[in-house]
Amino acid sequence: MSEQSDAQKRIIAVPSLAPGGLEAQRSGHFGHCDFFTLVEVGADSVAKVRVVENAPHREGGCLEPVNLLASLGATEIVVGGMGARPRAFFGEMGITVYADQELPTVGEVVEALLQGSIPVMSAVQVCGGGSCH
Repeated sequence: MSEQSDAQKRIIAVPSLAPGGLEAQRSGHFGHCDFFTLVEVGADSVAKVRVVENAPHREGGCLEPVNLLASLGATEIVVGGMGARPRAFFGEMGITVYADQELPTVGEVVEALLQGSIPVMSAVQVCGGGSCH
């Protein structure tokens, strides 16, 4: 059987606390997370897991993690909180942003996303100055 094409590949990014990975606690806000756990999905199951360190966060620097994730091929991200500017930039990069503040671990977040139970982040869910998490 042929390998999944790049056009069909799903790479889900989940902001994670150290040490990252499926068992890690997820971070509440992508811009301040320790790591991103990147989960490549094939046929609705986990095919590969990578952990990458977040880009340094500076004032107004939430676009640096967006660029990092785009360069790593992320197609989706599940966050607990995010501002309007990075949310819009993710959209420009073709990365779908989902919002969940309840699930505690990266593995639980990925499973819920694969089951279709995490909604796309709406404009009314964005943070204002870090006040949402």
